[in-house]
Amino acid sequence: MSFRHGKGTRILIGSTDLSTYFRDTSISSSVETAETTTYGAANGSKTYVTGLNDSTVSLTGLFDDDTGAADDVITTALGSDADIVFTIAQDGGLVVGRRCLLGQSIETKYDITSPVADVVSTALDLQSDGESLHGVVLAASDSISSTSDGTSVDGAAASTNGGIATLHVTSNTRNGNITVKVQHSADNVTFVDLATFSVVSTTTKTSERLSVASGTTVNRYLRVSYTVAGTTGSATIAVAFGRRY
Repeated sequence: MSFRHGKGTRILIGSTDLSTYFRDTSISSSVETAETTTYGAANGSKTYVTGLNDSTVSLTGLFDDDTGAADDVITTALGSDADIVFTIAQDGGLVVGRRCLLGQSIETKYDITSPVADVVSTALDLQSDGESLHGVVLAASDSISSTSDGTSVDGAAASTNGGIATLHVTSNTRNGNITVKVQHSADNVTFVDLATFSVVSTTTKTSERLSVASGTTVNRYLRVSYTVAGTTGSATIAVAFGRRY
């Protein structure tokens, strides 16, 4: 048994690490059920089949309206039709191999509370738009300045139904493009490409969510791989992957 302290939780929304602005996170994952009970039900009990999945995230924290800080990022996205890529790492923070929730969302509510005798606080609600999955961290906001491969993560067994991957580039001074891939392997020796994100352009901060098609085999081991052009600067990159089962 291995419990985790909440202090290490990391919150990546779009191309920004908002961890230092929040102090409470609530993740809710649910599955709809549809009743299938008929006459003569066994033991007089109702029966159900599973339906659609859903996830929501609620965050509370402290108000900061500096340029690029939480209020700036949140209000820019509020009401936008564009989905926001998110990765919430609650399992001891952004550590390679640790669990996380990843996907894309719509901001549905943003509250600012200003009490007379306390600090100004905020509350943010995110509604998953499409698929969100519980997965693992593959890159832990690493500083990348050369072509390299990340540490592999053992998934214990292969899966056969694809998944989703998220990318967050939260800072970037690199004077060349960076290509980020998720790779997989059956033996932790030979890796092949599983998902390739859009090229990260010179000095560009960005985020992206990719879907690996249902029915695709995802081998036991996963890692991130970087191909880096240019000669100076670095980028801070986080990547996560969630398998479908």
